[in-house]
Amino acid sequence: MATSDPTATGPVGADEKKERRRVLAGTMVGTTIEWYDFFIYAQAAGLVLAPLFLAPLSETNSALAQVLSFATIGISFLFRPLGAIVAGSLGDKIGRKKMLVATLIMMGVATCLIGLLPTYAQIGVAAPVLLILLRILQGISAGGEWGGAALMSVEHAPVDKRGFFGSYPQIGVPCGMILATFVVWVLTATIGQDAFLEWGWRIPFLLSFLLIIIGHLIRKSVEESPVFKLMQQRKARSSAPLGQLFRKNSREVVLSAMIFIANNAAGYLVIAFLATYASRPVEEFGLGMDRGPVLLATTLASFGWLISTLYGGILSDKLGRVRTFQLGYVLLAAWAVPMWFMVDTGNIYMYFLGVFVFTLTFGFSYGPQSALYAEMFPAEVRYSGVSIGYALGAIFGGAFAATIAELLLTETGVSWSIGVYIVVVSAISFLGVSLVKEPMGVDLHVDDAEPTEPTPAK
Repeated sequence: MATSDPTATGPVGADEKKERRRVLAGTMVGTTIEWYDFFIYAQAAGLVLAPLFLAPLSETNSALAQVLSFATIGISFLFRPLGAIVAGSLGDKIGRKKMLVATLIMMGVATCLIGLLPTYAQIGVAAPVLLILLRILQGISAGGEWGGAALMSVEHAPVDKRGFFGSYPQIGVPCGMILATFVVWVLTATIGQDAFLEWGWRIPFLLSFLLIIIGHLIRKSVEESPVFKLMQQRKARSSAPLGQLFRKNSREVVLSAMIFIANNAAGYLVIAFLATYASRPVEEFGLGMDRGPVLLATTLASFGWLISTLYGGILSDKLGRVRTFQLGYVLLAAWAVPMWFMVDTGNIYMYFLGVFVFTLTFGFSYGPQSALYAEMFPAEVRYSGVSIGYALGAIFGGAFAATIAELLLTETGVSWSIGVYIVVVSAISFLGVSLVKEPMGVDLHVDDAEPTEPTPAK
């Protein structure tokens, strides 16, 4: 198959259309599976891991045990930059496709092994140690995953649809969230909470084996990025892309990290904190709601994230990346505090509505992210740049969002203080994206390609 021009806007042949559909399917399905693995851990951290792997502490101080359980989510984030550096450097040298397959397999193996781990009651302190080691492997895999999926979609896209194409790996994230929460809800509803705590929690982790096989087969069928092919043809690969990245593009790395902080922090409140807060007893700073309906409501509310992410990508192709991001962070900050008053009613319908509107605000700062990041970095360091920026933003955003929320709740006694925290990080991310010169439409080829003028925001 001939290397296509990813900036082309004219008519394309049937083969290229078919390949683009494979790319969109491959990035979305692969990202869904990868983030199902990541999110199933976050669900378990909120629901079962504290009594199973931190048993002595859970018996004497359940609140502190829960804080530490949430903190294990953040540990993996600390290793995302390592995954981003390794996968980004190799992805800029040997290709996007190979690294996508490798990170998918690594994540799946780590997830399945978590499902087979003995608990503290069986092997003592070795249980949490092994859990953390496998969580680190998940973090390394996640650090390299997103950048490759984002670039495969955007670099295959026509120039006027980069936001739309780039939204496909993005919607894989809420799809992974929906799938993870749905599986936990089904298990809890069918076998009961006691059985789920005893053995049922392992099933979602073991299901990853089948999902990884599906994702691997889909990703193997996708062609390498056309931009990377052009880099090979022009012998434009850098011998040390990571060094070049920090010499020439450190500002873009810092800005891309700032831009992601608020979205990731808000997302992990939905992923790891809200269902736990709503369903645990009142005496443990919870709402005492029934866990089954809360999980179902959280699953359904997450469709708002999916819908707005796709729309956010499309809107950015018309309005511009920067303006779409700015709109998203204004909406997120505006709803961050009011949501908690709806959740705190303890009414399942008000809980659903509050969280649904909350997730609707995510997409404007998530759908355009792949396109924005790809357009911020030159081709030869693009995988490294987007991966490292994303990983650093995740550390300051979602890594300890649930832990911070838990500490704010226990210290202040009011849930809306968590909303204030989201307002603060929204302001940081708004500033970060406002410092970016609108990049929509820039040439994604290597530097020696004939340049094209950026498309002005409409």
